[in-house]
Order: sequence, then C-alpha cells, then structure tokens
Amino acid sequence: MGLPASNIHTARTLKDANSYYFDDIGCLVLWAKDKNIDIDAAKTEVFTNDTHKYIEVSAAYFMINEKTPMNYGFSAYENEKENSIKIDEVKLKMLRGENMANPKIRKQILGQ
Repeated sequence: MGLPASNIHTARTLKDANSYYFDDIGCLVLWAKDKNIDIDAAKTEVFTNDTHKYIEVSAAYFMINEKTPMNYGFSAYENEKENSIKIDEVKLKMLRGENMANPKIRKQILGQ
C-alpha cells in the first residue's frame, strides 16, 4: 500500500525520478514484484526503528516478529540484532507468504 511520507515502518524507492512510499516493507516487495523492479538496483531505503532515519535497504537488518502497519512483521534496523535477516531473505519470505500476516506462520514465529 503506497502512502505519503513517513512513519516508523516506511519504505521508499525511486523509480523514473518519482519517489514511492510504502507503509510496510512487505508492500514494497509485493509492489516491486508486480512492477518487475529490482529493489536492490533501484534506490530503495527503509526507515529504521533504532536510529530513526532512512538507510539503504541493503544495509538494513530486519526482524520478522514485530507489529507493522500491514502485519507482515518485518521491521528495519540499522544495527544488527540477534536473529535479524537481510533484505534477500525478507523478499523470499514475502513472496512465499512466510510472514506474520499468515496465521500459520505467525503462530510458528510467536510460538503459540
């Protein structure tokens, strides 16, 4: 889901001199797949929860078990956290449906 400028889970990418903002990194991954865009090649940034600034998506670490606007569960951090993953794994998990929006995966991740 696109949206205007920022909240703590926002991602943005630049395509054809336009900036596109997303309320959840999962939305950006799904949009990029639909538009056949390589988010690693495009100028793509995420807003980090720890330093509260935009950084390149390739430099970010993601936690999968957090509350996010679209409930995918991927939150970005600039500093590595235990059990964090990188964007390649986020993309893979999103495209496989392995995220917190999937009730079976949420139960597995949260241990319920």
